[in-house]
Amino acid sequence: MKLKLILTIAFAGLFLGANAQQVKFTEYDLDNGLHVILHQDKTAPVVVVSVMYHVGSKDEETERTGFAHFFEHLLFEGSPNMKRGEFMKLVSSNGGQNNANTSQDRTFYYETFPSNQLELGLWLESERMLHPKIDEAGVKTQNEVVKEEKRLRVDNAPYGKFAENIFQHLFTEHPYRWQPIGAMEHLDAAKLPEFLAFFKKYYAPNNAVLTIAGDIDVDKTKGLVKKYFDEVPKGTPVIKRDFNLKPITKEIIDTAYDANIQIPAIFAAYRVPGMKSRDNKILGMISTLLSGGGSSRLSTKMVDEKKTALQVAAFNYTLEDYGAYITLALPNNNTPLNDLLKDIDTEVARLKADLISESEYTKLQNQFENGFISANSKMLGVAENLASGYTFQNKNTNDINEELSTVKSITREEIREVARKYLNKDQRVVLYYLPKK
Repeated sequence: MKLKLILTIAFAGLFLGANAQQVKFTEYDLDNGLHVILHQDKTAPVVVVSVMYHVGSKDEETERTGFAHFFEHLLFEGSPNMKRGEFMKLVSSNGGQNNANTSQDRTFYYETFPSNQLELGLWLESERMLHPKIDEAGVKTQNEVVKEEKRLRVDNAPYGKFAENIFQHLFTEHPYRWQPIGAMEHLDAAKLPEFLAFFKKYYAPNNAVLTIAGDIDVDKTKGLVKKYFDEVPKGTPVIKRDFNLKPITKEIIDTAYDANIQIPAIFAAYRVPGMKSRDNKILGMISTLLSGGGSSRLSTKMVDEKKTALQVAAFNYTLEDYGAYITLALPNNNTPLNDLLKDIDTEVARLKADLISESEYTKLQNQFENGFISANSKMLGVAENLASGYTFQNKNTNDINEELSTVKSITREEIREVARKYLNKDQRVVLYYLPKK
């Protein structure tokens, strides 16, 4: 079920940092503004080459949504130095893997190679940044690819539009109100000069982080980075918009219908602070307490004891400017949706009234520490987490090593106060997500 995948991704994003082995790195800037992070780990002959561009769907215009995600695809079209469609063939034929993903806040490209193919990975990413092939043929091809992806992952996927329905209420005055996949009519209407302008504005080296992690020689890698990226011209600085949204002061109730489901669901979502906030980290702890595993409060009560829910969850959908704290439940034995919401609200109210126990607090600490080991067990995870720290934590790449100490400094009293501050009925959206006949 897609909901389980969404929750897995959401929880994985929470588990950063630990007092396990520190992640060592070297970082510096090229003259064109490209920030470079190098992490040496010789435990396996593998290297990851990645580039994180600080551009996502929130940087799009209202009538041109979907551009950032579209470029996730378009920038695999090749360059003057490779034929169309050759990018991925070069990766696979040299023993590598590659992919990309786009969020509301950033786009992340990467290749994983045997370490003797480091130079190939750097060349590929420099070609993407320096002179990608952006033409009518590529735009037409990728337009059809994106449409098929939208049909598969959103339009025809069970519960595929829950975030779309929630975010349009939580973020009425913010670009988070639309999803990264965007609107197909906007992509259909866009002209080639608009795509070229979007690339020139956002895919410049001074709006990107190049992270290389794995079996590398640091000095040699610096030379290769200079060789392939020094010639990329610096772009005009990107000025991010500031948003100061008015608080939600009245419960918003909505209903959505989905022809792809047979079991209804109920969601309750709250607008919360973005990823730089300490409160955001506390909300991550609260979501783990409520639904992080089979012995969590909501699962124990609603799935095991009362048997009213097939699935219940709470997760913190963390973004740069704001976040969405979402609870949800799928009924068992035709339990009314309002009964499920009442049970979730009861557990939230208990969080507000009483301090969590010492044993629960210790369990939370252990869960976050184990999460760090999982999140950084592969070079790809290390590369992305290093880049994210620099991009989203005030250029603090070392956030990867500081997160757990921050989490361990959070008190039980803070957990109670944050629940009281944000998880209130007059500050939320309630969505009844029903089968469409």
